[in-house]
Amino acid sequence: MVKPVLVIGGGIAGIQASLDLAEQNIPVYLVDKSPSIGGKMAQLDKTFPTLDCASCILTPKMSAVLRNKNIKLIMYSEVQEVKGRAGEFKVKILKKPTYVDWDKCTGCGSCVEKCPYKAPDEFNLGLTTRKAIYILFPQAVPRKAVIDAEHCVRLNPPPNLRERAKGRPLCGVCSMVCPAKAIDYDMKPEVIELEVAAIIVATGMELYDARNIPEYGYGKYDNVYTHLEFERLVSATGPTRGEIIRRSDKKHPKRIAWIQCVGSRDVRFNHYCSAFCCMAATKQAILAKEHMPEVDCTIYYMDIRAFGKGFNEFVERAKEEFGIKYIRGRVVRIDEDPDTKNLILTYEDTSTSYLKKDEYDMVVLAVAIRPNRVVPPLPLDLNEDGFIKLKDPYLDPVSTTVEGIFVAGVAAGAKDIPDSVTEASAAAARAALIAKGHLEEVVSLADGGGLDG
Repeated sequence: MVKPVLVIGGGIAGIQASLDLAEQNIPVYLVDKSPSIGGKMAQLDKTFPTLDCASCILTPKMSAVLRNKNIKLIMYSEVQEVKGRAGEFKVKILKKPTYVDWDKCTGCGSCVEKCPYKAPDEFNLGLTTRKAIYILFPQAVPRKAVIDAEHCVRLNPPPNLRERAKGRPLCGVCSMVCPAKAIDYDMKPEVIELEVAAIIVATGMELYDARNIPEYGYGKYDNVYTHLEFERLVSATGPTRGEIIRRSDKKHPKRIAWIQCVGSRDVRFNHYCSAFCCMAATKQAILAKEHMPEVDCTIYYMDIRAFGKGFNEFVERAKEEFGIKYIRGRVVRIDEDPDTKNLILTYEDTSTSYLKKDEYDMVVLAVAIRPNRVVPPLPLDLNEDGFIKLKDPYLDPVSTTVEGIFVAGVAAGAKDIPDSVTEASAAAARAALIAKGHLEEVVSLADGGGLDG
């Protein structure tokens, strides 16, 4: 008898692992805390070094997950408890209320269009706003609406409005305009209990908060961006439809600087390399040149770590074909010209050991990546950087210290998309053996290891 597998995280690694398992007719429960699968890759415009459209790669996989009868999506949910051992894990999942009946919701968007209240758009990293009821992004899978209870006046009325209403319900526009009658303001959290043979953790990453490094002025100066914010800015599906404009005055920048290793390779913050930032900056500089051929692009770096297939050639192409400049140096601080809102970089040119200054219209920070919060009920060992500790990082890069629980993608360490996909397939192969009852081929229970208690 084939038992199901639980995949935690719906980014590219979780999607790939789920599809690999489903193709072997293994039932999969794919859990994600977001209303849609896709993860960070869904926010990217292009991928390096081929400059392929990220959505063109990801969206077909997302659609395949939705269509596959062996995959059950459990969205807007978090794992609360895990007990048992390899082959017989018992899992409790908290399904948060969406206040929309997804069995009825058709994703038509009528409610989103008519909702009068706005909130920061997390998919676009706050560069724009969305409605209090929203669909995460146009290609969301599943394409279902969610009510943000924090910003919904009906569910969370401000004290002044609550007093004026005197017991009468506030707003309710989405309920009135929904043709499917899917709005349910009384929806409650739900606990789902599952039994699975194995678990794959693909919880992905988050970005280090650049506000912790005040010398770079992020959050203080309008025209300082993180590299993921710039990715949304340059994307045709982003808040400006791909037009690169400054936050301060909506003008096109004439000079853009990228600063590498912001919060990484730094003993004060994170000592490890974030693996893909050099290539991401090179890609973004090329995209900026494609959007605005006259723009001047400069990348400040410690070392160029172009270690993948075609990566070094990509950097050389950026220099020769697009005229992108690379300066080996450390930026000491960023100051803002109060009149022009331009940014003045003070940096050490390490090739000459001189302290220099230069002025730019926009600065993009390649901030460090960190692992997403690991679900507390999973008693997995973490390494000194907070990533999930592997049983043997050299011979077995997907097995955790708990038998039957595997890891894929950035949850186990900084890496790019191809490496995450490769690990996802490896983790799925290991989990499939347990799901099919071949536990002895994967784990040894001689030590009696498990999560009982």
